[in-house]
Amino acid sequence: MEHSMRNKLYGIAAAGLMAGVVLPPAVLAASAAVEQAKDACVVGEQVDGYLGIVDGADASAAVRREVRDINQQRKAVYGDLARRNGVSVEVTAALTAEKLIKQASSGQCYRDASGNWVEV
Repeated sequence: MEHSMRNKLYGIAAAGLMAGVVLPPAVLAASAAVEQAKDACVVGEQVDGYLGIVDGADASAAVRREVRDINQQRKAVYGDLARRNGVSVEVTAALTAEKLIKQASSGQCYRDASGNWVEV
């Protein structure tokens, strides 16, 4: 598909999917330990819609387990949202990631499209 056409379809999907959408608790929910890890740039949002462990960060086994659990919950939510809106799970996850990254607090990190961790 031509690049400009793909961008146009992506824009239409984004407008329809995210207009007025309140992110479900499974997407936003995180324990105090994960929130602290996000604040310390140990865990961060990624452009694919999932949480990741920042390269070189010292994340405890418990935080790693919680990140995996949260990502599994997100995948299920993204699948449901994608089916209801007639778009792919990847588009749903990426659109949600944009929203979550924009909401990141100062001092938190996110992984950009080139794979680099960036501090907000």
